Amino acid sequence: MDERAYLERYDANAYDRPSVTVDLILMSVVDGAPAVLLAERGQHPFAGHWALPGGFVGRDESLDAAARRILHDKAHLTDAYIEQLYTFGAVQRDPRMRVISVAYFALLPVERFRTALRHAPELTLASLGVSPSGGGVEARIDGGSPVTLAFDHDAMIALALERLRGKLDYSHVAFALLPERFTLRMLQEVYEAILGQSLNKPAFRRRMLDRGWLEATGERETGASFRPAELYRAHIPERDAL
Repeated sequence: MDERAYLERYDANAYDRPSVTVDLILMSVVDGAPAVLLAERGQHPFAGHWALPGGFVGRDESLDAAARRILHDKAHLTDAYIEQLYTFGAVQRDPRMRVISVAYFALLPVERFRTALRHAPELTLASLGVSPSGGGVEARIDGGSPVTLAFDHDAMIALALERLRGKLDYSHVAFALLPERFTLRMLQEVYEAILGQSLNKPAFRRRMLDRGWLEATGERETGASFRPAELYRAHIPERDAL
């Protein structure tokens, strides 16, 4: 039997076929703390709960295509670089049926979320902090009590934040959260927000300058009541590019 004949006789129902979804972990830094974009669910399961923007992958749709569609249709964002983070496949993660979810991750300056938040009332940027009860991550909206997230989205966010913290030591990932021109103070604030701890100012600045990832613009910030700080831009040597 050749392959064509085999495929013609193949029974596609011989094996279980779980559904596949894509969930987007879109993070920023807001008021000195990491934040993630959440959407309020309007239907069961978990109606009224907050969740990551996500949806089912179409039969003729690639994972990346589904992620870009959800980015546009549900997160109301375009032109954001997103990459796969992890696949979540716990058997009972979705009460409806067997569903495997592929999580995508992106870092964006808070300004990128402004339009989406203004025109989509079901969206919010929730601040993230370490849960005192187990070292996990908790999400708060407008400074309120921690919210219970749908499905296993708390685990997705915790993993994304853990990966992000691990990348700070060897990658230029933090620059994705900064404007084109920034001060060393702004860069340190991003690092401190992600790590959840204060850093020694002289040591941090020396380390950043020694890495060769910063290029002085020759300009200084405007509107400061104190001595204006020098502005830098990211300069990533090709050998260090991800």
